[in-house]
Parts: sequence; C-alpha cells; structure tokens
Amino acid sequence: MSSFEIVGGKRLSGEIVPQGAKNEALQVICAVLLTDCEVTIDNVPDIRDVNKLIELLEYLGVKVHKLAKGTYSFKADRIDMDRLSTERYSQMAASLRGSVMLAGAMLGRFHRAFVPTPGGDKIGRRRLDTHFSGFEKLGATINYSFEKKAYEVSCNRLEGCYMLLDEASVTGTANIIMAAVLAEGTTTIFNAACEPYVSQLCTMLNSMGAKISGVGSNLLTIEGVKSLSGCSHRLLPDMIEVGSFIGLAAMTKSDITIKQVHLKQLGNIPDTFRRLGIKIEAKDDDLHIPTQELYEVETFMDGSIMTISDAPWPGFTPDLISIALVVATQAKGSVLIHQKMFESRLFFVDKLIDMGAKIILCDPHRATVIGSERKYPLRGVRMVSPDIRAGVALLIAALSAEGKSVIDNIEQIDRGYQDIDIRLRSLGADIRRL
Repeated sequence: MSSFEIVGGKRLSGEIVPQGAKNEALQVICAVLLTDCEVTIDNVPDIRDVNKLIELLEYLGVKVHKLAKGTYSFKADRIDMDRLSTERYSQMAASLRGSVMLAGAMLGRFHRAFVPTPGGDKIGRRRLDTHFSGFEKLGATINYSFEKKAYEVSCNRLEGCYMLLDEASVTGTANIIMAAVLAEGTTTIFNAACEPYVSQLCTMLNSMGAKISGVGSNLLTIEGVKSLSGCSHRLLPDMIEVGSFIGLAAMTKSDITIKQVHLKQLGNIPDTFRRLGIKIEAKDDDLHIPTQELYEVETFMDGSIMTISDAPWPGFTPDLISIALVVATQAKGSVLIHQKMFESRLFFVDKLIDMGAKIILCDPHRATVIGSERKYPLRGVRMVSPDIRAGVALLIAALSAEGKSVIDNIEQIDRGYQDIDIRLRSLGADIRRL
C-alpha cells in the first residue's frame, strides 16, 4: 500500500492543466466495441481506472496502440467472445466499476454480454437496475449466475422502444444509448442523464454514423443504424479536477490559474464555489483563483444557513461534494452539506474532525460545517483514503494543514488523478510518494 507524505501550510502558485475527463473516458472507450473500424481518442488520462479498462479491452481482442501521450487508437475487428466467460475476465471486470458499460456496446453489436458484479468505490449502493431495465425494454434477457457472480445478458435482436428511466443514471444512460444505436427502429429515452460526458458520447457516436437527436437534454431519440464507422474524438477536461483545484487554491491561500477548462461545460461548479466565498475569475477559457486570506460563505436571502447539495446535471455534481465540504472548514460562516446520492460518502469527515475541523455529521447524508475563519488551522495527522474523491479532499486538507500528514491507500487517488503528486510539486507543494 502506497502513501503520500505531505508537509502542509505552504502557499502554491502557478498554472495547471486539468487532465482528460475520467468519467467520459470510461464511456467512450467502451464505445469502441460498437464498430470494427479504427477509433482514435485523444486526451486520455493516464490513471488506474482507465488503464484497467484498456487492458480489459486488449484481453477481449481489441487492438490498442498508444500513438502519443494521451492518444490511443482502438480497433475491435476481432473480438474473442469466449473470453467473456473466463475467470480472468471476471476478475478484471469485477475490479473496475466502469466495466459495466461494456455491456451496452457488447449487447448492441454482438447481442451478448457478461457483467460481473462491479467493484470501484465503497461510497454506498450503486444499483444496476436502470441499466438492466433499459436492456430488457430493448428486448434483452438478463440472468444472474450465482456460481459466476455475474449477470448474463443476451438477445436475438434489439428493438427500439420508448422508455422512462427510473433515475437519471449517467452510466445507465450511456449503457442504454450504446445498446440502442444498433437496435432496429427508434428508441426514445426520457429522464436521460444529460451530463457533458453523455453529450460527448452521443457526439462521438453521431460522428461514427449513429442518429441521436436531443443531445444535451433529458429526452434522447435514437434511430437505429445497421453499423458504425470509425472516428476521432477528444475528451473534455475533467471538471472534477477543475473543482478540486479551485478548492485547493482557496484552502492554501494560493494563486493558481487552471488552464483550458472548457468553461461552458462546467455548469454551476464555479458558481457553487463562489457561494462558499471563493473568488474565481474567468479569462478566456481559463479560471484564475487569486490569493484570498479569508473567504466568507454566503447566506440565503432570508438569512438561513447556506446549503450545498448534489443533484443530477445541471445540478452540482456529487463528485465535488467532498471538496466543497473541506473548503467550508476554513471559511467564515457555516454551511450544510447534503450528499443525496450516496449514503457512505460523508464518512470521511471523521478524519477531518481529527484534524481539528468543526463538523457535525447529522446522518449519512448530511453534515453541518462550522467554518473556523482560519483562526484554527487544520493539523497534520495520519489517515486513509476511502475513495477517489474523499482521498483528494483529504489531500487538499493536508496541504492546508500545519505540520506533516500521511495519507495511506493512495491507490484510490491514483484511480482518478494522473500524476497528482508531480503536478502539485510543480505548484510548490511539499508532497512525496512513500
């Protein structure tokens, strides 16, 4: 188990470029299975989850070539379907939450998929009902094998239909889209997730010959086509990294410019951090966070306590709730953090309390943060990273804290953040990998 050793309390400065979007990468890389033509994807982040997915595709027979740093070509012209039932495939797929999105592409093109019970973060229940309900409506049959601990999905053919999703699941929507693009007839998906990741997937599929309308809305119409061609696609910058760097700058009183953020795709992320009192200046396609000695949380117009909560897009993304919570610990004022989507994501606050933060964990979904106004800086401690986003939130806390901190289980952070220690050192952070 690797660890980070951090000496906090240092101001950072400089420019940083966010990596390619992890969540988009997992979707569009799965989509290469929909065609036997070559697909080139640029701005791919070099992170554990993405690399695991690429290895999984290679095991299935996809020809993968690294053309340059962050640029890969994929050609799925000879897929070995027999490998779906091997023990190695089960182990590889089960270790990666994003592997579930292989199902839609496999079902769409080969009419068969094998879905081991997925792994990933331990942040609460992440059900697959939306995925499988969508597949069933398209004509697929789902069986669960207790022996293999996996779902077997198959069909003779897929036929388009109208469906109303029970939740606006990002991965569920992506999976259903990939299955529907090669189905017969027209598929209408209402209450579809409309995150930029899903829009990017639709844009990529349309460039391959798919017929998807309503892109960017919660109502998608997909006219099935017989086959798809190749394409070139570039990933968006990772908006979760952008939000993380905003929080980092505020907590460490730093002057940081985040380059090439694709501002129009950030939704209300900048404004949510502005509600916490953080100054954010937009310059062309960059965000500049100037040095701030103190930031003050806004209150609602009636004087009630500010509430920051997550919601499906265009609401505030749940992946940044942990960052917002950490930022609030040093603010002037109080804020209620409401994590609606995952019931275990706030449990990391115990570590922050150990560091001296004033936090009341109301229940698994809500925490009240009483800002210290920087009067009582956090203190360095030893802690464990429970998941990707909490891990980075703790890393930000450690960089702002007085003294030395050690974060164990940083493999969780490596799953989602490329060379984070190297990039932070370029800003002046005192961080090393043990």
